[in-house]
Amino acid sequence: MKETVLITGASSGIGLELARCFAAEKSNVILVARSTDALEKLAAELRTRHQIEALVVTADLSQADAAQKIFAELQGRGTVVDVLVNNAGFGLHGGFTELPLHRQLEIIQVNVAALVELTGLFLPGMIQRQRGGILNVGSVAGFLPGPNMAVYYASKAFVLSFSEALHEELRGTGVRVTDLCPGPTESNFSQVARSHRVRQTRARKMSAAEVARIGHEDFRAGKCLSLPGAQNKILAGAVTRLLPRAVVRKLAGHYNKLK
Repeated sequence: MKETVLITGASSGIGLELARCFAAEKSNVILVARSTDALEKLAAELRTRHQIEALVVTADLSQADAAQKIFAELQGRGTVVDVLVNNAGFGLHGGFTELPLHRQLEIIQVNVAALVELTGLFLPGMIQRQRGGILNVGSVAGFLPGPNMAVYYASKAFVLSFSEALHEELRGTGVRVTDLCPGPTESNFSQVARSHRVRQTRARKMSAAEVARIGHEDFRAGKCLSLPGAQNKILAGAVTRLLPRAVVRKLAGHYNKLK
C-alpha cells in the first residue's frame, strides 16, 4: 500500500518542494493551503510526473476550526495519513507593540496551535499502525530570541521543543518526528514578513528545493533535527552556545531591524 503524506502550506516555497520530494518516492500526497488554484496546478504536475494520487484540500489554518475540518474531511473519505508535514507558517517584522495584535495571534494560531492540533489528530493513528511520522518545519530562529520578530521566533522555539520531546516520547513506536530548521530561504516568506525592509546581509539564501531535499533526507534517516547548510549549523550550535545571551539578543535584534 502506498504511503500518504499530508503537507500544509503546500502551495509555494518549502512546502511545495517537500511535496515534490515525497511524490518522487511515489507517495500519494494531500496538499493543503489557502490557494486552490496553486494547489490544483501542483497536484496536476505531481499526478502527471509521478503517477500518484494528489488530493487538494483548501484550508486557512489561521481559522481555529481548520484543523478539525481537515481531519473530518479525510476521515469521511476513509483516507489514512501516514506522514504529516506541518509546514504552514508565517512571521512579521516589527516591534511587538507596533504590529497588530490580531496578526500576531494568527502567527501563534498557524505556527503553533494548528500544528499541535493536526499532530494530536493524526498521531494516534500512526502509533496504532506502528508506522509513519511527522515532519515539522521550524526555523533556525527557534534557537534564538528574536527582537523585532518576537512572536515568530517564540513560535519556532515552541516547535523545536515540541518536536524534540515527541521524538523522544515516540522512540520504539515506529513513528519518527523531525524538526526541519532552515535559515534564510528563497521563498515568499519575506514578502509576508516584510523581510525585504530588513538590513541586507551577505549570508547566502538557500533555495527552497535545497532545504526540502535535505529535510526530506533527514526525516527518512530518522533524525530529530535537520539543519540545512553550514551557516545554520554554526548559528544554531556554536553561536548560541558560546556567546552570552545578551550578545545573541542584540545580534538578532540588529539583524531583524527594519530600515
